[in-house]
Amino acid sequence: MTRFALQFGQTQAGLTYVERLSAYGLCARGESQLALVQIGKKEPYDYDLPGGGIEADEDEAAALMREFIEETGLTVWPTRVLGRAGQFWINRGEPRNSLCTFYVVELSADDGTPSEADHELVWMHPSEAVLRVRHEAHAWAILHWLRARRGV
Repeated sequence: MTRFALQFGQTQAGLTYVERLSAYGLCARGESQLALVQIGKKEPYDYDLPGGGIEADEDEAAALMREFIEETGLTVWPTRVLGRAGQFWINRGEPRNSLCTFYVVELSADDGTPSEADHELVWMHPSEAVLRVRHEAHAWAILHWLRARRGV
């Protein structure tokens, strides 16, 4: 099993975790808003950074841009890699180890509509986003991004 230097989440005995390369982006609007995906048709919702799995015919940047359009309707351009971390979790009954690359992205256009019916773009203050995202790896990426922006 591949591991990134940072690994989040807990494994359960007896389960085999399938590795999945994925890419996620941190997209800011001004100084106080960060794009998140609200997942679900009714409360309680899950919240993630926009992004997801990399398909066999894609590189990280292409997957990230596709996922942003599908999940948020936003067109973005990855500007730099922020960091990498693994996240153990169960997705629809399937144990996964998401090997996540987190990018800082630049917003190119915001006139689209998500194509995934249970996904909605929400803008949230980064300090609230840290508390609301469901994955520890995403919370780490937001904190890492905030500290880098403030020169800490």
